[in-house]
Amino acid sequence: MPLLVGRTCSLVGLLDIAAGSFPGFRHSRMHALAEVIPGAFGPFAAALSLSAGVLLLLLAHGLKRRKRRAWRAAIALLPVGAAAQFGYRHSLLGVLLSLALLAFLLRHRDQFAALPDPRSRWRALANFVLMSAGSVLLGLLVVNAHSHRMVGDPSVADRIAQVLYGLIGVEGPIDYRGNTSWTVAFSLGALGMLTALTTAYLAFRPEHPAARLTEDDERRLRALLAGHGARDSLGHFALRRDKAVVFSPSGKAAVTYRVVSGVMLASGDPIGDVEAWPGAIERFMDEARAHSWTPAVMGCSETGGEVWTRETGLDALELGDEAVVDVADFSLAGRAMRNVRQMVKRIERAGYETRVRRVADLGDAELDRVRRAAGAWRGTDNERGFSMALGRIGDPADGDCLIATAHKQDAEPGEYGDLKAILHFVPWGPDGASLDLMRRDRSADPGMNELLIVAALQSAPRLGVARVSLNFAMFRAALARGEKIGAGPVLRAWRGLLLFLSRWFQIESLYKFNAKFRPRWEPRFVVYRTSADLPRIGFAAMQAEGFVTLAPPLPWRPARVRGAQPGAALAPGVGAGRG
Repeated sequence: MPLLVGRTCSLVGLLDIAAGSFPGFRHSRMHALAEVIPGAFGPFAAALSLSAGVLLLLLAHGLKRRKRRAWRAAIALLPVGAAAQFGYRHSLLGVLLSLALLAFLLRHRDQFAALPDPRSRWRALANFVLMSAGSVLLGLLVVNAHSHRMVGDPSVADRIAQVLYGLIGVEGPIDYRGNTSWTVAFSLGALGMLTALTTAYLAFRPEHPAARLTEDDERRLRALLAGHGARDSLGHFALRRDKAVVFSPSGKAAVTYRVVSGVMLASGDPIGDVEAWPGAIERFMDEARAHSWTPAVMGCSETGGEVWTRETGLDALELGDEAVVDVADFSLAGRAMRNVRQMVKRIERAGYETRVRRVADLGDAELDRVRRAAGAWRGTDNERGFSMALGRIGDPADGDCLIATAHKQDAEPGEYGDLKAILHFVPWGPDGASLDLMRRDRSADPGMNELLIVAALQSAPRLGVARVSLNFAMFRAALARGEKIGAGPVLRAWRGLLLFLSRWFQIESLYKFNAKFRPRWEPRFVVYRTSADLPRIGFAAMQAEGFVTLAPPLPWRPARVRGAQPGAALAPGVGAGRG
């Protein structure tokens, strides 16, 4: 029902805009009734109809999501729009549809109870830019709709100037015959006032920042990881401080998430005791229903996917595979490792050496140098990461993380000394490590990532690490099966599409990079409500991972650290945090 209401609201909004923009958009029955309205009301009604239409279009999405504030605003606007359409002698259809929608909203008011989304004042800037652009385009429509009453033949520049002047309430260069100039002026002034008022409201209303872990939340999560962190390689990434968390009633399990574009996006499996997962999942779904968010989980394990689908009725889709190397089985010997072995030997002969240590073992000066180098070597304009990235290096609370560094012995002294590449690993229980980020100096020899991964795997026994989780490879199974003899046309076509997308996201190269180290592959899944939600979930995941940026970085948000390096490039969505 809310979907129907939202679409109807969009239709009413379009009718209101048409009524306020086109003088010929009228109905003969309305014309006779509206003759009793004073003529001066006509231009004002046109502006009112135009404003109501724009606002109803903005409210339609909120009504689809059952938002209470959108319902209240629509209740106030619908009679205004109906009266404006009546006053300007326009479509009877618009008036009747507005009143019918008003009655329907009042009848089903109990279905619109969703709470507002997290917000920040950056939305005011986005609103100003989008509303200004929309007002200019709509203003040009209004000006050109009355071109038959213009005095002379104004140029395109004059028409644009008329719109820009009109938006700020100043008379423009175009003259009209009759009362048309008042209609155009009122309409343009209404659009300008609408832009100003909505921007001011968003700028000065109380701010509700996006997700952020409190100190108590982080303390409780670390306690759960201490007891159950060995189960999921992505568990430690729940400690990102730009996530929110819901705990089970017993406090023995938790789900961390972030809300992006109306999608409540969790990553990995729930944290804590598996038997307590259903309680945390129920709290997660309750929160999603209360705000009318779209629930989704990116990168959960097979066990996690089974629990999510059983407890919620959601569906799961295999998204790709995580590369996990068992340290005891890793060796550079053999034909299969020949390329990696030769590359590592060549780089070592070029004068590079490696060091693998706990973060707690680095001095303050060296740790600061690593932080600055990681930021300077980032391959993108914005920090990236969400599902498989911690978002920080060298925090005092993360002393058990691992750092592998590559150094050029005969390098000339520079800002970062002899440091040439960095890998950062987070703990995976007491005996595992999970790759967080990879950064290197672009002037260093190729193969730095391979060198440091081998060094980390060879040093793992000394550090008590028995297994290492490397990068995530999206759609690995399709890439692997699609190139084999006997692959069907559908599978070959799917592989061809993935190879095409690899031009931008390098899906294939990430898979091949992982495969060099002969890992075992652990499948990861996306959990979703309906297939229609998948495009929206994918777009939200790309925003969370940093591939799509719709607003400037928020000043209160901690930096999100992740690197994109040649040979271990980033794939969209889940797993992109460890490319």
